[in-house]
Amino acid sequence: MEKVPDSSSNYPNKLIDQFGRQVDYIRLSITDRCDFRCTYCMAEEMTFLPRDEVLSLEECARLVKVFVNLGVTKVRITGGEPLVRKNALWLFEEVGKLETLKELVLTTNGSQLEKQAAGLKQAGVKRINISLDSLNSERFKKITRTGELDKVLRGIQAAKQVGFDNIKLNSVLMRGTNEDEVQTLVDFAIDQAIDISFIEEMPLGEVNHARDSTFVSNADTLKTLQSKYTLIASTESTGGPARYWQVANSKTKIGFISPHSHNFCEACNRVRITCKGELYLCLGQDSKVDLMPLLRNNPDNDQPLIQAIVDSMSIKPKGHDFDIQRAKPAVVRFMSHTGG
Repeated sequence: MEKVPDSSSNYPNKLIDQFGRQVDYIRLSITDRCDFRCTYCMAEEMTFLPRDEVLSLEECARLVKVFVNLGVTKVRITGGEPLVRKNALWLFEEVGKLETLKELVLTTNGSQLEKQAAGLKQAGVKRINISLDSLNSERFKKITRTGELDKVLRGIQAAKQVGFDNIKLNSVLMRGTNEDEVQTLVDFAIDQAIDISFIEEMPLGEVNHARDSTFVSNADTLKTLQSKYTLIASTESTGGPARYWQVANSKTKIGFISPHSHNFCEACNRVRITCKGELYLCLGQDSKVDLMPLLRNNPDNDQPLIQAIVDSMSIKPKGHDFDIQRAKPAVVRFMSHTGG
């Protein structure tokens, strides 16, 4: 791998948006490809980007370094499925060396963890979020279209065995598909001494079902769980939008990410970068800045990149615009395009 260029530019030490919110968290997608085709995330037949339209790993590392120099302290690597990217571990190793970075974290479907957990731990990854929407093999296959549940479960065990003690499951409940597994999923998390978050389905991209027909409110999920477990409201935060409840007499916390039933935008501290180098200021809006041309046209000068990032803070919107009642989504790009 090539060395990531250094810059002698002067950096502002914070990124502050027009509403006074500090952006100290980036989510970087390193590929739009995935070995699953989850029904709420992708179409069954996907057309993926040509290689030359995707950031190189060196460009990804350069971008992360610039953001960290601008005060970002948390970086999440996402996809698609980030671990299907060839040589992805190199990027984790490069980012893990950045001294002022407090947290390097990963979102994955778990399919590659059995092979890669040890390398990720050594590279400095602090936490892993693993998507898991069902513990029924047949249902898991139906939701993911291509995934194997046993492979993901082995990946979870591999992550635990190499010493990851900050593992969280991410589950999207859908009416008529898996909402009856909420207690099964929580029991599994408790048994494994890991955390779990329930994420309301987000209306991103055209899929083959009406979003409002499958939507499950986290408010309803919380009521269901409160009837089964003793839950204690927690003030803990991982820097994202989840609100947590501690399960009494266990190590497990249950989080709720609720873009519909609770708008969490007032404290938004993050931006997303796609594998094409598009800087999205909000998951639920189309405001973006194209960073790839700045990277490629200025290989030895970060100043144009820095200026574009600083200027982008003035167009970061106050909040998202999700509405599951719309016939068509306000945002037509798939979740896999923006990054999980």
